[in-house]
Amino acid sequence: MFLRLLLNPICPAIIGLINPNFLFHESHRKINILTIYLSAKYNIGIIMKKIDLKQLNEKDEEIADALISLGMSRPVARSLAYLQHVNEATSVELERGTGLRQPEISIATKELKERNWVNEREEKKPGKGRPYKVYSLKVGFNDIIAQLEKQQRKAVDETFERIERLKQLGR
Repeated sequence: MFLRLLLNPICPAIIGLINPNFLFHESHRKINILTIYLSAKYNIGIIMKKIDLKQLNEKDEEIADALISLGMSRPVARSLAYLQHVNEATSVELERGTGLRQPEISIATKELKERNWVNEREEKKPGKGRPYKVYSLKVGFNDIIAQLEKQQRKAVDETFERIERLKQLGR
């Protein structure tokens, strides 16, 4: 049955529905084929649901690159770029939307909370299990830009003061 499923022309389309990246990433092929095989053989009844997942678009990527150029870490920059265009996002949505791994998201959200830029709340899953965290911007994105601008201006002013002091010492 496994071989027959592999040879079935519909199989890649079904696998693509489970994981759209399958068609582009061969490294996931074995896992996805195994999932399809087990579903077909044991009729485990995978219920597929539509998930509306936003991902970083070209503008968001440019925002993230600009934030990185200002000295922000890549995970923080990508998380901030993602959060600026959604009302709220779970950790998993942040992972999938930014292309970051869970540890990177944890570190990024911790830093964003320390800067007092995001809210974090826990939401209980239906049934058993740990609650999941939901993040949203605490302040507007323009306010964050204003804070970054103020930090950059301060850094430039300090640099010019040091240069002026060097000029005085060099005389």
